[in-house]
Amino acid sequence: HYVLDPLHRWNLKQVLALIAQRKYFLLHAPRQTGKTTCLRALADYLNQKGGYACVHMSVERARTAGADIDRGLRAVMAELGRKVQVTLRDSWVRDNWPSVFEQELAEGVLMGTLQQWCQRMEKPVILLIDEIDSLADVALVSVLQQLRNGYGERTDIPFPNTVVLCGMRDLRDYKIQLDKSKSSGGPSPFNINSNSLRLGDFSQQDIGTLYRQHTNDTGQMFEPGVVEQVFAWTQGQPWLVNALAYEACFGIEGCVDSSKTIGIHDMQQAKEALIKRRETHIDQLLDKLREPRVYRVVEPILLGINRPMSGQDVEYGVDLGLLKQASNGALSIANPIYQEVIPRALSWKFQTALTPQRPVYIDRTGQLRMDWLLTEFQQFFRQNSDSWLDQFQYKEAGPHLILQAFLQRVVNGGGIIHREYALGRGRTDLLIRWPITTSGEHALPEQLPLPGIIQSWQEVVLELKLVHGHASLDTVLAASLEQTAQYMQDCGTSAGHLLLFDRRAGRSWDERIWVKHETARNGQAITVWGL
Repeated sequence: HYVLDPLHRWNLKQVLALIAQRKYFLLHAPRQTGKTTCLRALADYLNQKGGYACVHMSVERARTAGADIDRGLRAVMAELGRKVQVTLRDSWVRDNWPSVFEQELAEGVLMGTLQQWCQRMEKPVILLIDEIDSLADVALVSVLQQLRNGYGERTDIPFPNTVVLCGMRDLRDYKIQLDKSKSSGGPSPFNINSNSLRLGDFSQQDIGTLYRQHTNDTGQMFEPGVVEQVFAWTQGQPWLVNALAYEACFGIEGCVDSSKTIGIHDMQQAKEALIKRRETHIDQLLDKLREPRVYRVVEPILLGINRPMSGQDVEYGVDLGLLKQASNGALSIANPIYQEVIPRALSWKFQTALTPQRPVYIDRTGQLRMDWLLTEFQQFFRQNSDSWLDQFQYKEAGPHLILQAFLQRVVNGGGIIHREYALGRGRTDLLIRWPITTSGEHALPEQLPLPGIIQSWQEVVLELKLVHGHASLDTVLAASLEQTAQYMQDCGTSAGHLLLFDRRAGRSWDERIWVKHETARNGQAITVWGL
């Protein structure tokens, strides 16, 4: 078990200053980034210093209460009593909150109990409340209101000096939907917070520090470039960083032996294994794709098109850790692994409906024949797209997703698809990397490198573009050829294909299905496929 110092994951000096000033503040970050570890470390630190009585508690057990405020507040108070008993060896809250509940009911039990308990305490009380956004509507409103009301009376009646609320969302802008029949809710009643701190992802240096702990403990080395590649794939997302290393060191056959050095190829296998297994972290993230506010942001990114977006939708996607927003406002998927996972997840049931036919598209030299493959896809799209597109939630991105489902059955276990898409690009770029050998034998990734055989890669660029509305096909084609040629140049390959999905009304299949060979201005030969 290797960890970075949790007290250095955030600005401890700033946190201690806020506590000294008796401030209430927020800590938020996506799931499994280390929030709870940091809060526990802070509680231990403050209690060991001796100047405060600090309790860290989670309100997650109240999640099952839903809108039942009595059940929800009872669960919160029971957990508070238990944690005070365990942490401070003080049973007063555990023994007395039920009587306060009888007097104050759910709407006042937290405030009343904290006031009476703090009157008894010799040290200032610090309360760290974890998983705050697991509380539902009225229970959340009640907890926030009681904390606010107690905060306002602190000059007359003792109350916690500092309360830290921790969750995935930034509650500073949290909107509470009290009446689900209404289109909008009121602002958060927790308007007393002074700061909203976000726990950041790992830096490349952090990843190196973490992996060196494994090397120091077991002697197992990581090849040069592994840390840089892991950072490039994960952008420092803590769960992904740890899961990749664990899978590479302990999950892959042949890598359990600590004498084996872990290389980039091992990490590639680990990445594929995590994606295919849809680990809990990934599955929870993908579950959010069905939410309308996530769909409204993710679909334009998949297509690379600019579309007006709600600021709240964007903030929600960023808070989930699904999206990232650059300082100039540019929006994209948070990291390349999520960028790989999302199209696979959205087309998963269609991938499973396709029969694997990988050998059909391989020639005698072991190379992937893209002309055979895309000719077959044209016919498949013509026969099946109408019925399949009706089943997609992401309908406008449906053609892209159908193609990626079709490609996945061909390259699964054999090749790699790199996906490039972001808001404002106007297209989706795919790079297919297909492993071949000098003998002409095709090898699966788990078989590489084959003994005594030099291994190389076939690389093919595919650019996907929608033609819709009143757009001119010739105009779209001219611009897209240059974009495809530029991407081919960036990837260092001479093999390029441009797929134009014609979604204009009134176009027959005979008008939409065609193929021709074009040349970009830089001389790059590109095959264009109409769909």
